[in-house]
Amino acid sequence: MPAQSGKAAPADANPGKRPAVQRGSAYTGPTSADVLILGAGAAGLMCAREAAASGLSVVLLERGPVPGRKLAVSGGGKANFTNRTVGPRDYRCDGSSGNAFCAPALKAFTPEHMLRLVRAWNLPFEERSHGQLFLTVSAQRLVRALVDDCLKNGCHMACNTAVTGVQPLADGFSVQTERGTWRGKTLVLALGSPAWPQAGGSGAGFRLAAELGHGVIPPRPALAPLKLAEGSPLLNLTGISLPVGITLGQHHWQDDLLFTHDGLSGPAALKASLYWNQEMALTLNFLPSLDIAALLDAPQTGKQTPRALLARHLPQRLVDALLPQEWARRKAAELSRAARQAIVEAVQKHSITPSSTAGLKKAEACCGGVNTDEVDPKTMRSRVRENLFVVGELLDVTGLLGGYNLHWAWASGSVAAKALARHMSGCGQKQQSAGRQP
Repeated sequence: MPAQSGKAAPADANPGKRPAVQRGSAYTGPTSADVLILGAGAAGLMCAREAAASGLSVVLLERGPVPGRKLAVSGGGKANFTNRTVGPRDYRCDGSSGNAFCAPALKAFTPEHMLRLVRAWNLPFEERSHGQLFLTVSAQRLVRALVDDCLKNGCHMACNTAVTGVQPLADGFSVQTERGTWRGKTLVLALGSPAWPQAGGSGAGFRLAAELGHGVIPPRPALAPLKLAEGSPLLNLTGISLPVGITLGQHHWQDDLLFTHDGLSGPAALKASLYWNQEMALTLNFLPSLDIAALLDAPQTGKQTPRALLARHLPQRLVDALLPQEWARRKAAELSRAARQAIVEAVQKHSITPSSTAGLKKAEACCGGVNTDEVDPKTMRSRVRENLFVVGELLDVTGLLGGYNLHWAWASGSVAAKALARHMSGCGQKQQSAGRQP
């Protein structure tokens, strides 16, 4: 698909004059706010930006040295910031409503909403395969735009501020950190998941959610390479990459597969890992656009061997690993119907059972998290704890590779911010009404 680029205005002439995020020990901002957000990732920043823009006082606490660490390195450093085809079908949720949980937020915040923001921030972008939208500049520019909007709207941020405890109060929450105590009338958990720890992933959010009464589905790697068992014939194919069709249960897609020293990677394998559970078999079609049965039956190919015929379409090392050796070097015309069918199945219905994923350290996301049955899908508001909201990766919502997880961060953060504005407005009206009573 040809690239479709968004036009960007010239870069700031003086990028050094920007609002600063307070990272040192001398935090000088407020220690109480209408909205206290824990976690300055994509979901936390979007929620802070929109909540502050609605007139709420917002403080954002981040345990890392800078906001948006994972966002800054996402998409190979170019931020696959959304996908044109986002829908509930692109997500896995293990709550009782399944991925229907995602529908209200995705309807309220669409890819076009994000595109309008990206254009307003003068960030150039392009469309790649499968509807993926990437920046053509550093993802750090997207982080900077979000942070700048937050600060311009009056949000305060404190980095290097790890949360050590949360205490519910009659009128909100008290949050204890290594740098002091903050209070919020409402609390937003946006602490992400334990996937990709080298980019700041942590299980702290899961622990806090559990302490506040939420059920947490144990995390497991998603969008991670798949490992193969020792002795697999596909283990000696390191470096080979090719498009394949892949089927796992009811899920099917076509994308690129990469063979590694210990298994399978590339977009096809990462997508499969989202739905893969232990002992499940994958079915691989290494030539999804070719009729191999017709190729073997054709009169003009009868004197050629299956090995030679398939090597025109696939790397020779892969052909040798796939074909049954007793038939690989025999002439096609000499093969029985059963032998030809076995060759077709070896190449186009190749079944393989991975031994494991590569783990959370190599996973771009994880399944599991706060049970979606305990969160209002229209607002991200907790159903088990008053004045609490949960957004982003912390929820048991995981998208396919291709911009879907970042879009969920934007969508969940945005709908939470709008709900916070309505909630705080309603609280203010109640207080005014109570004050007028004789």
